[in-house]
Amino acid sequence: MEREKNKLNNVGWLMLLILAALLLLHFLPKIYIGERALRQVDILSDVFPKPAIEEPDSLALDSLLPPPPKPAFVDTCKTGVTCIEDYGDSTLRGMVPFYKALAEMKEQPRPVRIAYFGDSFIEGDIMTVDLRQMFQEAYGGHGVGYVSISSAISGYRNSVRHRASGWSSHALTDSVYFNRRFQDISNHYFFAREGAQVELTGVKQYARLDTCQQSTIFFLSKDSMQVSAYVNGGKVKSQALDSIGRLSALTVEGKIGRVRWNVEQADSSLFYGVTMDDTIGVALDNFSLRGSSGLNIRSVPMSILRQYAQIRPYDLIVLQYGVNVATKRGTDYSAYIDGMKTVVQHLKEAFPEAGILIIGVADRDYVTDEGEILTMPGIRNLVRFQHQLAADEGVAFWNMFEAMGGNESMKALVEQHPSLAALDYTHLNFRGGKYLASLLFEAIQYGKERYERRVAYEAE
Repeated sequence: MEREKNKLNNVGWLMLLILAALLLLHFLPKIYIGERALRQVDILSDVFPKPAIEEPDSLALDSLLPPPPKPAFVDTCKTGVTCIEDYGDSTLRGMVPFYKALAEMKEQPRPVRIAYFGDSFIEGDIMTVDLRQMFQEAYGGHGVGYVSISSAISGYRNSVRHRASGWSSHALTDSVYFNRRFQDISNHYFFAREGAQVELTGVKQYARLDTCQQSTIFFLSKDSMQVSAYVNGGKVKSQALDSIGRLSALTVEGKIGRVRWNVEQADSSLFYGVTMDDTIGVALDNFSLRGSSGLNIRSVPMSILRQYAQIRPYDLIVLQYGVNVATKRGTDYSAYIDGMKTVVQHLKEAFPEAGILIIGVADRDYVTDEGEILTMPGIRNLVRFQHQLAADEGVAFWNMFEAMGGNESMKALVEQHPSLAALDYTHLNFRGGKYLASLLFEAIQYGKERYERRVAYEAE
């Protein structure tokens, strides 16, 4: 018989070839999928020490910005709370108008309104739904507030059931032509086709969102139009309007669990949004826009904003942006902050009675080439620039990055059981939104208590 060949030598050669191939792979250039670099092969990583991860030069940042400024209203912050820093001084464009409105609600009941602007971080009413509930449980109020006529994420938002049909929708995020002169505060506008309707239904999942006391539809009539409202299935109002050429509102009142607005005739009129509100208590309107840096607010016509200030005045305007601005190694955000200064000034002019709160960007983590999950250094730098923006513009600032735990805090939220954030290490889920809402609400409540003590002391 022919002797069998010894195959052990072949196995040995195969192992040597694999080892050589793995060693050679280490010297390949980085491979990227989108913006993410694939982890490099390094079979000797346990033998040789890992190189230190480069951080942006802190001296470079210090040369761009002075030390963090001192707030106009300085309070000792209790342990466990990241306090709001108020730079409003004599202009009172920080938190004072809002604190004052809350303090006066018992003697002068009225709607106290918050306009909360942000990006995809609060999309679908994440975080704001819980903040709204906390305010309404503490100070009264019902309803989800402002809702755009139609929305691509209506099925994702669990704070209201929203149905719309018969509308031609236009948004700032459209890839086709969008006329900025037509947009309203939400960066949308809608044309009604024959039989257009929009319906909002309260939900029982959140306290005080199942019913409300009034509903309003906002529109700009360019020609004759007729609109009807149906509350809880029954028709309560039908109104014909002549061309008036300015922002208008129609309101129905009662114990409203479901409201439908039908447009029976509307030639070239623009429609914007529908609300579910109370006649007293706190209303919080979520104005989120995916992919936004906040600079889009500058494009909303001043005339429209001023008319909203008359019809639906706000006591507090919140600006929460940065997710779409921060870069991994970003150091100098001066150009962006210059743009945001014009946004703040635009809102100050349009809403002269409102306080303004800038919320610093939340933690955002990334996977290093070595497979570690770390905070993007550019996040910390952006927080410093946003802090300086608030000081320069004489408004208020809340450091969300610090409040949620600082470095790698988003990673910690992802690793909670159940998880509080998405696996992109950038966005919250609804559980995480509730957690951060509680931190912000506590900071606002503590600031209001400090304000009331200061007022009482000055009155003595």
